[in-house]
Amino acid sequence: MNLDHDICYRALASRDARFDGRFFIGVRTTGIYCRPICPAPTAKPENTLFFPTAAAAQEAGFRPCLRCRPEAAPDSGAWRGVSNSGYSNTVSRALGLIEAGVLDERGVAALAERLGVGERQLRRLFAAHVGASPLGVAQTRRVLLARQLLHETGMPITDIAFASGFGSIRRFNEVFQQLYGRPPSALRRGAQAGQPPVAGEGVTLLLRYRPPYDWQAMLDFLSARAIVGVECVVDGVYSRSIGINGVQGTVAVRQAQGNALAATIRFPRLTALPVIIARLRRVFDLAADPEAIERQLAADPLMARLIEARPGLRVPGGWDGFELALRAVLGQQITVSGAMKLAGKLVARFGQPLRQLDGHPSGLTHVFPEPADLIGADLMSLGMPRSRSATLTAVSEALVADPGLFDAGASLQDAVARFCQLRGIGDWTAQYISLRQLREPDAFPAGDVALLKALGLLEGTAATSRQMLARAEAWRPWRAYAAQHLWTSLAATEASPVPG
Repeated sequence: MNLDHDICYRALASRDARFDGRFFIGVRTTGIYCRPICPAPTAKPENTLFFPTAAAAQEAGFRPCLRCRPEAAPDSGAWRGVSNSGYSNTVSRALGLIEAGVLDERGVAALAERLGVGERQLRRLFAAHVGASPLGVAQTRRVLLARQLLHETGMPITDIAFASGFGSIRRFNEVFQQLYGRPPSALRRGAQAGQPPVAGEGVTLLLRYRPPYDWQAMLDFLSARAIVGVECVVDGVYSRSIGINGVQGTVAVRQAQGNALAATIRFPRLTALPVIIARLRRVFDLAADPEAIERQLAADPLMARLIEARPGLRVPGGWDGFELALRAVLGQQITVSGAMKLAGKLVARFGQPLRQLDGHPSGLTHVFPEPADLIGADLMSLGMPRSRSATLTAVSEALVADPGLFDAGASLQDAVARFCQLRGIGDWTAQYISLRQLREPDAFPAGDVALLKALGLLEGTAATSRQMLARAEAWRPWRAYAAQHLWTSLAATEASPVPG
């Protein structure tokens, strides 16, 4: 990714917050890299280098600034391409997988295979778009998460090492000594140094985003689709139970100051923290760049009006691929409230009871069922048609056979084709899963009844699915966000079949 030195330097000189996280500055004379909003005096142009990512700066030999804290930049853990090219989309998918910790368990070759490209090609794409290797990105992710935990929590140093993805305390100390010239304990704020977390309080972290962010729209969406026993929205806080590899916990998310969400995570297995953070970023769409999205969409007068009415609207994501797929199937051709009633029955009958521990939000009683829990189960007894029951069973069986079924693949077309091979899954459901679970920004369920209704109300004429697809060409590569604006424009009523 090539950065124009003069443009970046002018943004740096003005301390323009719009560029925070879009690039990083390496200062030759100090060997430090900073954010554009760093309060340190601006270095001379000939002493500055500009990097597209924190990983690129670290791979070039620069160490993170202690004043502006690169880990606190919005979306510092991943980059999202804004072009519609297959290459940038491949990098975007790869970064999402790295953020979820794929390279903590497997190598670059396995990552490339999952994405449908060769290992050498993937390395070339990373060099071109990110300025760092896949392993360099993963290492930077670990370092910046560890730095955030040191700064924002009272977790013991040993816990921080393993929670951020380091395999040993020795390696953790070596990396910090190399980068910062001091041990991790010396980077801890004085107030945090002697305050380990109280039992039941969990770990609270700030998850930053680029403004604007329509928090109320996000809460409204999640509240309307909250599954009883698994999720709740109370007093502006979204809470849910979580289960990862048989271990249970909870998360609670609220809006915080400074363009951030505050997430309180209560989970006994610290090594799962990067995965939980990555899932929360997906659910709340924290990697979105509203300026880039809205600049493209606003070229259409209809979208310009909708954006003006709801700036910063995000596409809510799914916590888990299996859960999201079942939500989509349960919501086929019925209202949101009807689908959530079915989901509540499903959880009460087949979900695992949540072990009640100190600090867990009230109202959470179960963890969403695992695929194996539904194989062979009498799902028709919940009051759904035979065909829908068969689809839920088919999805469960497919995921048991292929645990990576709902992971990012080579392309949106690949994902849709893969999902459509499942019994009872058509284009609408496949596009919807891609939109919310895979974070495909151009996914678009053109035949959705609510989308067609919203467009008809806004433009005064009925449209077919084919006409909707043609209309949506102007919204590429952000059709998912256009869909969210159309859905949001449609008044939420029980009679509105907006997807779940």
